[in-house]
Amino acid sequence: MLRPEDFFDLSKSKHSDIFDGVEFVWDALKRIPDYVKANLEPGIHGTVSNLAYVADDVYIGPGTVVEPGVMIKGPTIIGADCEIRAGAYIRGNVIVGDRAVVGNSTELKVCLLFDEANIPHFAYVGDSIFGWKSHLGAGVKISNLKITRTPVVVTIDGVRYETGLKKFGAIVGDEAEVGCNSVLNPGTMIGPRTLTYTNVSLFGYYPPDSFVKLRQTHEVVERRYDE
Repeated sequence: MLRPEDFFDLSKSKHSDIFDGVEFVWDALKRIPDYVKANLEPGIHGTVSNLAYVADDVYIGPGTVVEPGVMIKGPTIIGADCEIRAGAYIRGNVIVGDRAVVGNSTELKVCLLFDEANIPHFAYVGDSIFGWKSHLGAGVKISNLKITRTPVVVTIDGVRYETGLKKFGAIVGDEAEVGCNSVLNPGTMIGPRTLTYTNVSLFGYYPPDSFVKLRQTHEVVERRYDE
């Protein structure tokens, strides 16, 4: 239930060896900085706007387009045929798979995006892993640090799992979709193909092939005008 294979088709990333020997999927987060450092071969093989900033310790794959106003700090690996849209801020220790989208005003740090992951508009993603064809609606925020600054604990069916991670955002499985303006609290885990409504505060574990709904009550009253 908590293995990498329970969330991801590992063939959908050239970097799946980061999961070798991993028992709990979140343990791969601890490996990202060393993995990027060991596998980085800096170079720009795509198209980068002269109004973008790309650090020296960055790899950008062929066919990838980096639009104006983007800032990419290293170490970072970005695959082929990606879109890095205007205003994106990549803070380093990031792996972006092939054909992925990092949208306008989106911020990434310490994360892995599988091929075709789509984070297109106004999102914050830190200390997280996103599966193949996963998608965030506009304005989604990943909270990666508890307000108490204590390590994140994942609780599933009454069983507590000590992650040992002070910073742990989310695990979002293949083809999962998160609705606009939602918040994923530290340690949120969303199974593959699961969908969520908009404006939901998500936490804990959501199994594969689920639909997370939010029921709101609206009261409509007659408008009053001052006489």
